[in-house]
Amino acid sequence: MRRVSVFGATGSIGQNTLDLIGRDPATYRVVALTGGRNVAQLAADAVRLGAEVAVVADEALLPDLRAALAGSGVEAGAGRNALLEAADRPADWVMSAIVGAAGLEPGLRALRQGATLALANKESMVCAGRLMLREAAAHGGRLLPVDSEHSAVFQALIGEDIAAVERVIITASGGAFRDWPLDRLDEATPEQAATHPNWAMGQRITIDSASMFNKALELIETREFFGLDPAMIETVVHPESMIHAMVGFNDGALMAHVGPPDMRHAIGFALHWPERRTLPVERLDLVKLGQLTFRPACEVRWPALRLAREVMDAGGLSGAVFNAAKEVALDAFIDGRIKFTRMAGVVEDVLTRVSSQPGLIDDEFDLDMVVEADHVARVAAGDIIDSST
Repeated sequence: MRRVSVFGATGSIGQNTLDLIGRDPATYRVVALTGGRNVAQLAADAVRLGAEVAVVADEALLPDLRAALAGSGVEAGAGRNALLEAADRPADWVMSAIVGAAGLEPGLRALRQGATLALANKESMVCAGRLMLREAAAHGGRLLPVDSEHSAVFQALIGEDIAAVERVIITASGGAFRDWPLDRLDEATPEQAATHPNWAMGQRITIDSASMFNKALELIETREFFGLDPAMIETVVHPESMIHAMVGFNDGALMAHVGPPDMRHAIGFALHWPERRTLPVERLDLVKLGQLTFRPACEVRWPALRLAREVMDAGGLSGAVFNAAKEVALDAFIDGRIKFTRMAGVVEDVLTRVSSQPGLIDDEFDLDMVVEADHVARVAAGDIIDSST
């Protein structure tokens, strides 16, 4: 029986993961489930799957979680220390689906247990890719990508020599505003940005899709995960969201991963790896689908893509700075403090301000340095937003 934990169990990735685990209860022993503020969902899943411990992020919600778990035998915890204690519990396979930089340290803790870490938290690789890979190698852990794009690349590379790769093409849906005139983007509201044309995701990642910050993070993650030269990584807009990524080889061949926009495919691949098993996802009818279309990913419409290229060129801790500034700018947009189009400007201003500080753009770093870069960038982003509102 495999011991599994799910960090971020109440989000869309976490819920899809639990759906697959719950279909085969004899195979899995659930160690830990963690969530944000949705106590009812967290408790119900923990009881249904017989988890050892359930942890809620907000310490003020601990009494509610304890009440919901009363008599179940499931331990209750809350706050950062409880989350890290849950990550220290031995598990064979861990889903990292906490949104944002908050997912970095629990993922590192899981790797130090020698676990297989299924990584849906792209920020971990963006902020500290080299650190994640180093910890996995040092402790016998393994990283498996769960973003649909990186899972697609990973699958296309099975049995291939990475030295034969010429290019990797990451596709993007274009999000809620892909067909909007540029002069309307200033008017975009958080509610409009949080409506995705293809995928069912949480509010923050859906808005990041509309701004292409999500794709910008994925470009950086591609470089970190697969060790590719940034010039080899491309982006195209693919409105149907059926091709998730393509890998081009030195003989001219282009391997495409095609599948429906259902995250259970990438999750299931990581959960069952190295095997392939039957999954409850739609089987494509190519005749019904009819056509697949592609458009250029315009960096004028989506300046986050240009900023990602600058971050890849800079290296070091610039990814941590980029992500922290993006998270603060996103919060400000959701709160109505800045316009949709101002988010990229905030991030660019932070990168310019912070990159001049000694020690922040270094190739070698540890967790403390990542945390410090994250803090410095958040303060800078807050100052820039406050000064412009």
